[in-house]
Amino acid sequence: MATYTSTLPDKLLAELDQTAKQLKIPKNKLIEKAISFYLEQMDKATYKASFQRASKDPDMIEMAEEGLQDYVEMLEKFDNED
Repeated sequence: MATYTSTLPDKLLAELDQTAKQLKIPKNKLIEKAISFYLEQMDKATYKASFQRASKDPDMIEMAEEGLQDYVEMLEKFDNED
């Protein structure tokens, strides 16, 4: 594990200290969890933006509809086998 040194505003550092005490975990673990959570949220936001762009792209919509039609045809074929 690497060591990282940073500066934080006094108010934020005080909140970090207080929260770490309340949760009874070391400050570095709280920071680690907070950064991990933040990065996950950023990934989700990136995926969301990507899907929103795709939902407005006529070519992507057409490909999705074609894929859905193939799926429906496969289901119908499966139903007819019974």
